[in-house]
Amino acid sequence: MKRDKHLFVLMAPYMLLFGMFTVLPVIISIFFSFTYFNMLEAPRWIGWDNYARLLWSDDVFLIGLKNTLIFAVITGPVSYLACFVFAWLINELRPKVRAFMTLIFFAPSISGNVFFIWQIIFSSDAYGIINGFLMRIGYLNEPIQWLQDPQYMLGIIIIVQLWLSLGTSFLAFIAGLQTVDRTLYEAGAVDGVRNRWQELWYITLPSMRPQLMFGAVIQITASLAVADVSMALAGFPSVQYGAHTVVTHLVDYGTIRFEMGYASAIATILFMLMLGTNLIVQKLLRKVGE
Repeated sequence: MKRDKHLFVLMAPYMLLFGMFTVLPVIISIFFSFTYFNMLEAPRWIGWDNYARLLWSDDVFLIGLKNTLIFAVITGPVSYLACFVFAWLINELRPKVRAFMTLIFFAPSISGNVFFIWQIIFSSDAYGIINGFLMRIGYLNEPIQWLQDPQYMLGIIIIVQLWLSLGTSFLAFIAGLQTVDRTLYEAGAVDGVRNRWQELWYITLPSMRPQLMFGAVIQITASLAVADVSMALAGFPSVQYGAHTVVTHLVDYGTIRFEMGYASAIATILFMLMLGTNLIVQKLLRKVGE
């Protein structure tokens, strides 16, 4: 530390802000999760009561947890692989075409409120694009309530989330592919690498481990923190809680009911779920190229 003190001085402003606005709020939230706190009275210590209520008495939370895990299992790996595959394919194009295709794929994630497009597509009346098409070809006699029927809403939200997922991770993979040292491919050919798949596994992926890890963290966070899509398309709360997630449950108790202790318990469980998933992914990514 004495030798590199100038480095710590340069890092100090960031670490100070990171500690104040990220680390400290997490610690405070974990503390509040063991209290009853309604923002009007001083927090009152109640121990594990919030967690016991959450896991054993709150059926709506269990529905939200189930839906969140379904989201994470489907959208997390699929969107991660899709981001990499599209980035890998687009990286092979000429620079101008690559720049244009990157913009096309990245556009949905930087657009504003794009949910109205899907509301038109899955509108519940005969004027909705899907209903109108299916009725025109004679497949349906009456419109389907796509965004009000729990049978369909979860699948629709997964589709929309996948459409929106080609964002930051996609750009990170494009950047990682651009920085791979081309001389490694020549060295690999000398050492016995015979095809593009071997190049990908033994050279490309190990060379972009930082981008792979960054993309994994982003995709895990996005898949476990689904809320905006659900609330915009299925409403809040959704019919029979068919599109309810852990984050919408957190929004309910944190910003509507103001049961901040209970909301903090929800946030803590979500934090531990994200942390555990990230640790597992880190171990898997270390095996890339072996």
